[in-house]
Amino acid sequence: MLHRRTVLSAMPLLAMAKPSLAQLQASIKVIVPFSAGGTTDLVGRIVSEALSKVLDTPVVVQNKAGAGGAIGMGELAKAAPDGLTLGIANLSTQVAIPVAYKKPPYNPASDFTYIGELALAPAVLLVRSSLPVNNMAEFIRYARARPGQLSYGSPGIGSAGHFGAEIFKVSTRTFIVHIPYRGGAGLVNDLVAGHLDMGFDQVATALPHVRAGRLRALAVTWPARLPELPEVPTFAEVSLPDNNGPTWFGLVGPARMAQGLRDKLNASVNRILETPHVRQRMEPVGLYPSASSPDQFASRVASDIVALRRIARGARISLD
Repeated sequence: MLHRRTVLSAMPLLAMAKPSLAQLQASIKVIVPFSAGGTTDLVGRIVSEALSKVLDTPVVVQNKAGAGGAIGMGELAKAAPDGLTLGIANLSTQVAIPVAYKKPPYNPASDFTYIGELALAPAVLLVRSSLPVNNMAEFIRYARARPGQLSYGSPGIGSAGHFGAEIFKVSTRTFIVHIPYRGGAGLVNDLVAGHLDMGFDQVATALPHVRAGRLRALAVTWPARLPELPEVPTFAEVSLPDNNGPTWFGLVGPARMAQGLRDKLNASVNRILETPHVRQRMEPVGLYPSASSPDQFASRVASDIVALRRIARGARISLD
C-alpha cells in the first residue's frame, strides 16, 4: 500500500517530478559494509536515524559484511543511482582495498558518487591486558623477541586495520601473524578474551575496554593526544609517523547520481552533523563530525590513495 505522507515529503529532496511506483514504495537503504557493533556500523546508525528525521522518510541500515568491506561496497556500486541505496564508506573500503590489491573489486573513482564526509576517527593500537608490556617500546622489544608467536586481528583482509598493522610490522621490523575478522567487534572481543595479542581498532569501540582495564592502548592515530585517552601517545610521538593518520567515514552512492540529488543529500548530511544530538552521540565515543562538500570528500579519497600507495610500494605491501 502506498504511503502518501512519506511519498510527498521525500519528493522535494529527491527531486523526482514523476517517481516510479518502485521508488515511491521504497525506503532508503544504507549499506554498512561491516558487521553490526563496529565503528562503521555505529556511524551508519547514528547518521541514518538523524537522516530519516530530516528527510521524513524511513532510512534502514543493512549490514553486508565480508572481504574488508568489499562485498557491501560492491553491492552498492551495482545499485541504481536513484538515491534509494546509499552506503557508509571508510578508509578501508575506498583506499586500502584499491591500493592493496592488483585487481580490486571496484574502482573508487568511477564506481561511486561521493556525497559527503561524516566523521573523522582516531584509531588505537591495542594489546591484551595480560601481555607483559606497558608502552610501545616494550611491546616492540617483546614482539621482536618472539617472531611469529604473536597474533593481531583486523576487521578484514584489506581493511585499514590490516593495512595499518602491516605498516607497523614493517616500521618496527616485527613479524606478527594476521587473523582477519568480519568487522571490528569480533577482534575486540577476542583481544579482551586473550585470544589475540594486538589489534588496531577505532577509539569509539575500544574506549570502554581501555577505561575498564580490559585492554591496553599503546598509541593513537591523531595529530595530538586525545582528551579521552590523555595518557596514550600519538604514533608520531613514538617515532612511527606512517601510522599517525586518522580514518574517516563518509556517505556515498552509486556512480552517476544526479548532481542535484547528490547536493541535496549533502546539504541534509551537513545539517545533521551540526545538531547537538548527533554530536552528543559521536564525540563521547571518539568520533568527530566532519562536514564537507562532495568535491572535498572525493579529493580526500584521491589524495589518500596516492599517499597509501606510496607507503605500500616502499614497504612492499600487497594483499593478493
